[in-house]
Amino acid sequence: MIESLSEDAVEIYWRDGIIFPIAVLETEETAKFRSDYEVFCEKLGSRPNAAQSRNLHLFHRWAYDLATHPRILDAVEPIVGRNILIHHSSLFCKYPHDGAFVSWHQDGFYLNLSEPSLVSAWIALSDSTLENGCMRVVSGSHRSGRVQHCNSAISEKNLLPSGLEVACEVDERDATNVVLRSGEMSLHHVNVVHGSNPNHSSGPRLGFAVRYVAPTVRQRVAKVPTVLARGQDNESYFESLDQPPSFTFEEAVEAQAELAHRITEARKEQVNS
Repeated sequence: MIESLSEDAVEIYWRDGIIFPIAVLETEETAKFRSDYEVFCEKLGSRPNAAQSRNLHLFHRWAYDLATHPRILDAVEPIVGRNILIHHSSLFCKYPHDGAFVSWHQDGFYLNLSEPSLVSAWIALSDSTLENGCMRVVSGSHRSGRVQHCNSAISEKNLLPSGLEVACEVDERDATNVVLRSGEMSLHHVNVVHGSNPNHSSGPRLGFAVRYVAPTVRQRVAKVPTVLARGQDNESYFESLDQPPSFTFEEAVEAQAELAHRITEARKEQVNS
């Protein structure tokens, strides 16, 4: 169990591209955030779709509070630095026998950052096990930089809507199973190859992934408004959310849908330009 990132832990992160498990949430906090997620689903009237699963921290206060949790930022700081922006966030939830999976991919391939100063925190709101489809990584794969991908994994069951997957074969024997208990998290490098299998258990696997980036990073693809979680942003490169979200639930859902549409249209323009 890791409670904060020592120098040795940071060295492991840079060597393997992954560090886990890191204890971040107390039992009561985990229960609260899981309850917040369940209330969110109840108000939606269904499980969130792909668009509704992205960037909740910009629209829903519970997600903002989780993404800016001090113990999470304490673990991120030795990797990203004192100045920390929340780049984006995603729910990764699998339900019993629903077939949902994530193809082998690198975040860095589609984010196309000027430097790999982005780290992803995968926060477990339920236990994440081999049986229920925990994240899996190819340790050390980040050291090869970005590798070629193709859209060969397009499927309604793929939690990566683009269907991207690495163009090379991944030997399953090389994969590390990122097993977490609820309230723990992992940190993984933007260029580490990772994915996950379907949930074959009788219970849900609930995860909230938050990407943290240094303000000095530049990005070619369409950008999402960031949140200054700690320190200062002297670059002002990214559009920034100035204060925590204060929407009603209905306003939040509408604003989230508008952002998703704006990003989709911006990416179309980039492809066609």
